[in-house]
Formats: sequence, structure tokens, C-alpha cells
Amino acid sequence: MASCYERGIPGCFALIIIGVWMVFAAQPVLSAESESAQSMVEKADAIRLPKENYQVDVNITSTSPGKDPEERKYRVMSKGSENTIVMVMEPASEHGQAMLMKGRDLWMFLPSISQPVRLSLAQRLTGQVANGDLARANFAVDYTAKVLKTESINGDLYQVLELNAVDRTVAYHRVIYWVRDTDSRPYKAEFYSLSDRLMKICRYENFQKLGGQIRPSKLIMEDALKSGDQSVLTYSNILIKELPDKMFTKDYLKKLEF
Repeated sequence: MASCYERGIPGCFALIIIGVWMVFAAQPVLSAESESAQSMVEKADAIRLPKENYQVDVNITSTSPGKDPEERKYRVMSKGSENTIVMVMEPASEHGQAMLMKGRDLWMFLPSISQPVRLSLAQRLTGQVANGDLARANFAVDYTAKVLKTESINGDLYQVLELNAVDRTVAYHRVIYWVRDTDSRPYKAEFYSLSDRLMKICRYENFQKLGGQIRPSKLIMEDALKSGDQSVLTYSNILIKELPDKMFTKDYLKKLEF
């Protein structure tokens, strides 16, 4: 092959231009795929819960073989993706407890203790439900997405997305997420630990009008390691409402009206 010296400066310059063009020409395709996957996650987030400030009641029933079902009720108030309050409404023995999420920081307020207790988003709340499942349910903010494959389910085409955590503070290390190709409606999610072990599977069901939009009103979370253990989350009474910033402070937790 002729050297640049043999080709002359114009010839070398042409080769450099061609090489640079080839590098940049390949980038938009990858970028478009990444943007498309992230856009689907954002749309699925907006289907699951409102983008606006909202309040929602969540009933969680957890079952395990050989044990009586355990039922708990929560009220969630959320402002954007960074501010959430989770109030424990039932059981009566825990009524008055509340969690506050600011960014990825989470605290639990107990009426019997003067100072809030620091918690992890990955810590179990009840049954198969982690604190982060209620307090921070925005996948688009906490994960980067890419398309793994497409899959046909019951005649519908779904994009199977891989979501990788942006850091170790989020509830799950990795999520495999099925969203419908036509409208980004969520169908199923698999949640993996830091060791890449499948922990649980979530199905999004019973779509109905909530908060002015068709959303899944029922989430079924199943333990991937222990057969028969599951939690059913039922969402109701979504209200779009103004929530002042002052609510989302540790001092305000003591003033919440249950």
C-alpha cells in the first residue's frame, strides 16, 4: 500500500476526511436506537402514573403458601420524579407512619421516634414490594434503555428493553421490560439484583381510566425464587392536584393529616 508520502498531501487528506465521515456516519443509527428505547420507557412511565403532581391510593395484598394474606393500604403523593410521600393508612398498628423521598434519599417517619430513619430504596416494604416500587417508580430517570429484541404476545408486538441502573442507589440493578410497540403500554418487567439474579417478575394488568388516562390499575409482583409468593398492588383514586414544595421536607412529615 502506498504511503502518505507517495500519495501526496491531497491524497492523505482525502483518506482522513473519508475516515472521519465513516465514524460520524455510523453514530446517528446507534443514537436513534438509544433515543427510541428511552422514549418508549418515558411513554410507559407516563402510562403507569401521571407526569403531573398527583395523589393515589394503593392497596397491597401479599400472599404466601401456608400463610394468611396480608393487606396494607398506602396513600402516595408525588411531585415530579424527585419528591414523593408514602403514607401508611392500614394496618391500624402502623397508621401515621410515612416515608419521604427526596431524589434518591429516603426516610421513614415513625410517630414514636422524633427523628426520621434513613432507608434504602431497595429495602423491602411489604411482601414482594420494595420501598422504591412505591416511592420512586420512574424508570426513565433511573435507567438507561436499549432494545434487546421484539416479541409477539397474543397477537401484539412488544419491544423487549434492557434497562441498566444509572448507579447503585436505585432499587434494582437491571430490568428487562416488555412494552407494546404500538403505544408503549407496559406489559411485564423482570427485576434483577446486583449479582444479576432474577428477583421478581411484575405484570401490569386491568387497564382502566385513572387520572384522566387508561392505566394499569393492578400490578402483580411474583417472587422469582420462591414459588407462590406474590403481592398484588391495586391503584385507585388518582387525583391530579397541586402539592406545595414545603410538603416534601422532613419537618413536614409530622404535620401530615392521615
